[in-house]
Amino acid sequence: MFTIILLLFLLIKLEASNEGGFTYNGFLSAKLSLDGIAGITPNGLLELTNITQQRKGHAFPSMPLQFKDPTNGTVYSFSTTFVFAIFAPYPDFCHGMAFVITPERELPGALPAIYIGLFNSSNNGNSTNHVLALELDTVQNLEFEDVDDNHVGIDINSLNSTNSAPAAYYSKENGGIKNLSLLSGEPMQVWVEYNGRHKKLDVTIAPVKKPKPNRPLLSSRVNLSSVLLENMYVGFSSATGVVITSNYVLGWSFRMNGNAQDLDLSRLPKLPRRGPKRKSKMLVVGLPTILLGFIFVILTSVLLFVRRKIRFAEILEDWEREYGPQRFSYKDLFIATKGFRYTELVGIGGFGRVYKGVLPSSKVEVAVKRVSHESRQGMREFIAEIISIGRLRHRNLVWLIGYCRCKGELLLVYDFMPNGSLDKLLFDQPISVLTWNQRFRIIKGVASGLYYLHDEWEQIVIHRDIKASNVLLDDEFNGRLGDFGLSRLYDHGTDPQTTHVVGTLGYMAPELSRTGKATTSTDVYSFGAFILEVACGRRPIYPRASAEEVVLVDWVSECWRRGTILETSDPNLGSGYVVGEMELMLKLGLLCSHPVLAYRPCMRQVMQFLDGDVPLPELSASSFSVTFPRLGHNEGVDDFIVSNPSSLDKSGGYSSSIGESILFGGR
Repeated sequence: MFTIILLLFLLIKLEASNEGGFTYNGFLSAKLSLDGIAGITPNGLLELTNITQQRKGHAFPSMPLQFKDPTNGTVYSFSTTFVFAIFAPYPDFCHGMAFVITPERELPGALPAIYIGLFNSSNNGNSTNHVLALELDTVQNLEFEDVDDNHVGIDINSLNSTNSAPAAYYSKENGGIKNLSLLSGEPMQVWVEYNGRHKKLDVTIAPVKKPKPNRPLLSSRVNLSSVLLENMYVGFSSATGVVITSNYVLGWSFRMNGNAQDLDLSRLPKLPRRGPKRKSKMLVVGLPTILLGFIFVILTSVLLFVRRKIRFAEILEDWEREYGPQRFSYKDLFIATKGFRYTELVGIGGFGRVYKGVLPSSKVEVAVKRVSHESRQGMREFIAEIISIGRLRHRNLVWLIGYCRCKGELLLVYDFMPNGSLDKLLFDQPISVLTWNQRFRIIKGVASGLYYLHDEWEQIVIHRDIKASNVLLDDEFNGRLGDFGLSRLYDHGTDPQTTHVVGTLGYMAPELSRTGKATTSTDVYSFGAFILEVACGRRPIYPRASAEEVVLVDWVSECWRRGTILETSDPNLGSGYVVGEMELMLKLGLLCSHPVLAYRPCMRQVMQFLDGDVPLPELSASSFSVTFPRLGHNEGVDDFIVSNPSSLDKSGGYSSSIGESILFGGR
């Protein structure tokens, strides 16, 4: 008798642990543990989120379920089905929800918004989470490698889904796949089934009025033995961001080691009404007259508004008539950048943010710079960039395609550079390192563009902010100089006027602090610092370096004096560079960034050095010679000629042999 009682007790325990399950056709009588903003509505809906911003909501049964066989650690089979709906008054950035299996109901440290109340930035991806989730996500987050902004994903300890697909279902009627919109507000049913024997997890979704499809949307081979613990909680998680979203669960069924019981769809609670109430017949009868009058007023107002917009849109300032390239409408640029969505952001500069866009009419990819409202010079920088580069056309300059001005919005439209800025490929831990051939070609390209600005265009353009972050790379990794917000123009044969000292520390010529006058020579100094930056893989100012290496120009010059200049080359290149070309670049960088203005070459001479038409002067640990032709009274320092000492007597010019103390500013 005792043996029989013991067997019955064990069977009852096994039934309670292995065959656990429940069915909720509505949640009025459900014993759930709720936290955050989750709650039960008066008619029995499980409301995970409401109109509160930046909050999370969780709902779990009060007791855990046994998911693993304690004798061998294998995970039991389980299945669940639930009906959900997501209401989103404003579709952008409305976050979805997740079905979750977790060892703790509280999900400690979980954040709202993009983390859907599951994880945070520090524990996302940790194997110690022991969390299995099915996300119904309505935001595409590139950080989590989401496939789109309307997808279903299987998450294991991370929001980076192991398997995901756009929301859809396989129709039994025609055998094809049909898309679903998670933000439609319509109820949908989900089936999650795990076969513990075959280690297979299937996920199926369909509209609530459709039968369960024969083919799942997601099917993954996954061993959950290391993911799930013996006792786990099952439930739902959701969260809101800055945009409000209401996420509902209408019914839910769960079972261990068996098929979850079918929900009684007729007993499920009704969702809140969307849209206005139906009007009575009496109002419908009297409505036509009122409606006609209302339509007349609206049409009249719209016509007056459009007429006023067109009239004012045709008014252009003088500088726009003379210099302005194509003027875009704000609407076209808003559509092109998907409403300046964060996911389209490709860069942030001193004057504003840059977004990737696709023009709706031509489908051309562009970059749209939104000039910052916080910029104190805003409009002046905006006009300067249009005037300075609106008519510039060179293969190594970023082309300005057009612009837009609308109610204080200042927008510039450029060619899109798919490989981004040079500094990101040099310093932001890129997947692949730029080769020496690519770097050499980029330097020559920027030099060619700068030579065009200084000598070949109808006016002299002083860029004033040459650096790696302002050099963009096209699809073939050709360097293009951009960001002309600080540029200044003046006519050939005239002197630039004294102006405010602007630029970036480490690239600014020393004479700027004394004279405040930006010239072509100050651009050459910046270009020299840029050459060293690319060749050495180091920023011009590196505070974390040793004392002698903080300033890049000083460090390279010191290594030159010691005869170890090649040691300054980028260690990421290893030995993968041409020694002669590397020496040329390092020495040319020192020559261009010489502290004495008169000793710097002009860009015409730089191009001759790079093309091999004129050799660089021999640099040694003691000295090198700089030979000047006899200049007229009005000739500038940009006409000086650098030559070898052997040409001193033949040139008939003035020769000055300078040692290290002069060459390197007394260091």
